[in-house]
Amino acid sequence: MEAISQPETMPPLPQHTAAPPAISIVIPAYNESEALGPDLERIIQTMDDSRYTYEIIVVDDGSSDDTANIARRYGGVQVIRHPYNRGTGAARTTGLRHARGDIIVMTDADGTYPNQDIPRMLEMMDGTNGMPHDMVIGARRQEKGTVAWLRAPTKWFIRNLAQYLSGTRIPDLNSGFRAFRKGVAERFIGILPPSHSWVSTITLAFLSEGYFVGYLPIDYYKRVGRSTFHPYRDTYNYLTLVVRTIMYFNPLKVFLPLAFFLVAVAIIKAVRDVIYYHGFYIPSNTVIIGLSGLQIGALGLLADLIVKRSKL
Repeated sequence: MEAISQPETMPPLPQHTAAPPAISIVIPAYNESEALGPDLERIIQTMDDSRYTYEIIVVDDGSSDDTANIARRYGGVQVIRHPYNRGTGAARTTGLRHARGDIIVMTDADGTYPNQDIPRMLEMMDGTNGMPHDMVIGARRQEKGTVAWLRAPTKWFIRNLAQYLSGTRIPDLNSGFRAFRKGVAERFIGILPPSHSWVSTITLAFLSEGYFVGYLPIDYYKRVGRSTFHPYRDTYNYLTLVVRTIMYFNPLKVFLPLAFFLVAVAIIKAVRDVIYYHGFYIPSNTVIIGLSGLQIGALGLLADLIVKRSKL
């Protein structure tokens, strides 16, 4: 699993004397000068009208435009700057480290998410209308991102793979609009990647460890400005990180199906070989397939034992 490398000049954690806010709103931003202002205005108005105490943290991920200066125009907004572009996942982790609230809300700075729905998300976290949640994800009703013709089917495949591997229904795996408990998220900092796959990884981490994850259906708007999503590189990262994350928490989900498949192929081929050769003759390739299946199964059991042992 990818580890997060620290920048050369990591901003120091802030020292506060006042009582911490209940909610920390973290906004990663990279060259988002066109949309950041309206997003901040909507968030501030929404949260001022709510019952929650809050702080807003904008993590400027090495922007070359006016993103940081725009954020500073809004009183009370804390701005943290990376000295160079490290990736949206790294910006999210920086925001997580600096947040003082018990609950963290994350959203993007590109105008795509309905930030006026943050109180609804927090009510689900509180359990106002039901059970409290450890994470609430804004589940988008439809895909409106760039290269939608590629992203929609790819996300469908990755989401269904994640559902199979995690054994849980996942309406939206990689929505950037979500709320979660900081104390839980801090447990997984070491496995969170610096890329777009950050949100997918933390979703699977919460689900794999049995935390209560809920979904709030939301509208999803066309982004303002230019997307940093790379259709091929980031799709590959999503796919590999889904498998890696499940391997980290539940390796049997990956190893056992492959082991059973190879053993089944070996058995079927052995029966065919006996019939074909009119006698008890099993070629070496059949034996190799069967032994490969047994070895993969043994590796899966060993990996599962290591995972279970590490949690003691």
